[in-house]
Amino acid sequence: MALDPEVQEMVDNFNRLQIPPIHKIHPKMIRIIEARMARKQVTQPTSLYEVKKEKIKLPHRKIKLRIYKPVANEAGTPQPAIVFYHGGGWVIGSLDSHDELCRRIAVGSGCCVIAVDYRLAPEHPFPAAMQDAYDAFHYITEHAEQWELDASRIAVAGDSAGGNLATVVCLAAKDHGTTMPAAQLLFYPSTGKGEGTLSYEENGQGYILTAEIMSWFEKSYFKGEENATEPYASPLLANDLTGMPPALIITAQYDPLRDQGAQYAERLKESGNEVHYECYDGMIHGFVSQLQLPRSAEAVRKASEQIGDWLKGKE
Repeated sequence: MALDPEVQEMVDNFNRLQIPPIHKIHPKMIRIIEARMARKQVTQPTSLYEVKKEKIKLPHRKIKLRIYKPVANEAGTPQPAIVFYHGGGWVIGSLDSHDELCRRIAVGSGCCVIAVDYRLAPEHPFPAAMQDAYDAFHYITEHAEQWELDASRIAVAGDSAGGNLATVVCLAAKDHGTTMPAAQLLFYPSTGKGEGTLSYEENGQGYILTAEIMSWFEKSYFKGEENATEPYASPLLANDLTGMPPALIITAQYDPLRDQGAQYAERLKESGNEVHYECYDGMIHGFVSQLQLPRSAEAVRKASEQIGDWLKGKE
């Protein structure tokens, strides 16, 4: 299928801007630009019962959270929840850049969504983001009662690098024998080192996310080939993927990371896990954040409903 006409227009508009590639701009400047764009992107955010900020204290650091409640808790009834990790190649992205996406996931799933503001590279290379992702999930499950959450019905979700962090949290929970996420929702996740797939070769240029940018993200975060091939960096390389939670994996036809997501879905299936995989034709990397596009909004709605059904099915 050809590129979706609305996506094609978005790509053409982006290319006409002739802005320097992000890997040639200092990360701090990119984050400033991104923050300004995030504030302008949505004029009327999706309305929820409650959106509030929290900060959790961990040894030697604090992690900011943003909590989205679509509805009030019924008396004495803890809610299911989804812990969300934003994308951005472990270098950019923020609570603000994915605010509307988290709101839509909360509404679509009927679950409380908790977005995690993990540390970013290159200031904090691997495994900082992974440690924050795991520790935040572990903290939330341990304190679920005080937040009126059901610790047995807390899923993880993320897009791109955030999808990487979400599934790595599952691996770490398995390895450490701690509470396992109830499900995982992965939008076009990074599951292995970039090169070597057909989608990487076919889609590495011309679709906003390029091979050069991906290489820059990886070098900023991993600081060496040895780090990049560890299972907590590239979960596709994990020796044992048995006992993982149900997974919903969504990819895009014109995404360099498409085949990584497909291969990871297949490995999870081969290991006996419940997996639903869907590739959206005509779409590019990052499409679920472009909620002004009808098919993007529909993908988020469908995925949110499915993850919500998984969690509510545990009642």
